[in-house]
Amino acid sequence: MGDLRRRSISSTAKSAIAEASQRNLSSDEGPRIEPKYKQILAIGLICLCPYLYMLFYHYDVEDELRESILINMVMSIGAFFATTFIIPVASKYVLRRNMFGYDINKKGSPQGSIKVPESLGLVTGIVYLVVAILFQLFNFTSDSIWLVEYNAALGSICFMLFLGFVDDVLDIPWRVKLFLPSIAALPLLMAYAGHTTILIPKPLHSYLGITVLDLGWIYKLYMFFLAVFCTNSINIHAGINGLEVGQTIVISSAILIHNIMQIGLSSKDDYKQAHAFSIYLIQPLIGASLGLLAYNWYPSSVFVGDTFTYFAGMALAVVGILGHFSETLLLFFLPQVLNFLYSCPQLFKLVPCPRHRLPSYDPQTGLLTGSKDMNLVNLFLRLFGRCSEASLCVKLLAFQALACAFCFGLRSVMAGWYK
Repeated sequence: MGDLRRRSISSTAKSAIAEASQRNLSSDEGPRIEPKYKQILAIGLICLCPYLYMLFYHYDVEDELRESILINMVMSIGAFFATTFIIPVASKYVLRRNMFGYDINKKGSPQGSIKVPESLGLVTGIVYLVVAILFQLFNFTSDSIWLVEYNAALGSICFMLFLGFVDDVLDIPWRVKLFLPSIAALPLLMAYAGHTTILIPKPLHSYLGITVLDLGWIYKLYMFFLAVFCTNSINIHAGINGLEVGQTIVISSAILIHNIMQIGLSSKDDYKQAHAFSIYLIQPLIGASLGLLAYNWYPSSVFVGDTFTYFAGMALAVVGILGHFSETLLLFFLPQVLNFLYSCPQLFKLVPCPRHRLPSYDPQTGLLTGSKDMNLVNLFLRLFGRCSEASLCVKLLAFQALACAFCFGLRSVMAGWYK
């Protein structure tokens, strides 16, 4: 599903391209690839300022641990610039291979007739993997207990990146897409050596007589389904410029805040290392994703494709699993959970489901109107009225941020009572 764009060129599309050429919009070369640095700077500051404040001022983080985080941070900044540099180059090669789409949400306008390069999430994924692999030179030794799981995580992410790109190229049926993450999760599940226990809520201690329950293989089955859900949920909650990458950055920022809070509040070294492990994987994801968002923010110069949505979903899943905060991760995914539940009747063919569950676009006003399709994108338009694509994306990302804030509030209220 991803960006929900068709790559086939119909006769109507060809005539539209000719008209666009007459307006000096070169369809053969695609849109002008210019990064939107001002918007990205604003988004980055809003998302990352709380984390940076906690890391440098609020919590007393050990010097050695802070040094490792800073090295990873510098490499993540490098990932941002590498991504912004490579995407314009990769776009030209993608267009030469006829991997492009037309922006359905701008159909009827000059922008709707331009070839937009597809699957540029591949650049983000490759840059991320290179940075994450190189980081091992600065932090892990050959006998590190985290090294096996770290490389297993990268293996699952790499596998999912490959399968996402295969989906973009071959246009795999939706029912098959649901099972792709299950294949990519195998390296992670096979290498996982962490605990398989859960804490019993305090109100149930007197009834069950235990405080910890070992789930064994059931816990690994839960991890399997979590990976499948996270990967597909970002793929489903999509369809407008900047939404797929934006939600990834918001969730990743919330994960960073959660990790640094747990490091600052805990006195257990293993617990701190688990959350530091999560930071090492999330910071490069944010850096590379911000580089992609510089081109995918409205009006989008590139489409991210299923390549990015699968890659990002798997990256978030392995971070939650190996960082041992999968319950908190699901709370961060609250909008995706709601979107999935709301979409179920259409996804499982209980009601008619079109190929593109997108709002309708009015080229005269430039506004989107919600359709009857069952997803959050259309629901927001029906609830709050017509608006531009950029405004709709901001509203959806604000909802994502509020859901993450709700998660932190809920954890604060339940701490000490529930567990």
